[in-house]
Amino acid sequence: MSDEAHLPAEQPRPQAPARLPVAHGDGGRTQGPELAPRPRPQEAQRLNILRKRSDFLAANAGRRAATPAFILLVRNREDGDPLKRVGFTVSKKVGGSVVRNRMKRRFRELAREIIPASGHSGSDHVMIGRSGGIERDFGELRHDLTRALEKARP
Repeated sequence: MSDEAHLPAEQPRPQAPARLPVAHGDGGRTQGPELAPRPRPQEAQRLNILRKRSDFLAANAGRRAATPAFILLVRNREDGDPLKRVGFTVSKKVGGSVVRNRMKRRFRELAREIIPASGHSGSDHVMIGRSGGIERDFGELRHDLTRALEKARP
């Protein structure tokens, strides 16, 4: 005989929900098509990122402003497009991949905050990471980028 012969053939009955509704109604989310639309949080500011090597090389001919954490290159594209583009680069001299990627994440967040409001219209902005940038406080980075943008103003 096998063990299967001793299993019951009946299926268990559905059980009542473990939580009983409150007398004044359940304040949880409604389910189904009657779900009320919720206000969305403010949309994240999308950056236009430089990807081509030729754009980075062209930015090298623009104005530069050095800070302890990074070097900012700003090049006016002079194409009539008011779009502000941003690029980030951190060389292997700065550190391993973990350090470089962390630095680029910090630069992206910094650019998301400052470039849309203070960046130069119709320009490419390239941030080149330096070895002291990873230990630098984010508030100081914010101040450095604002000062560098003023210095590189055409």
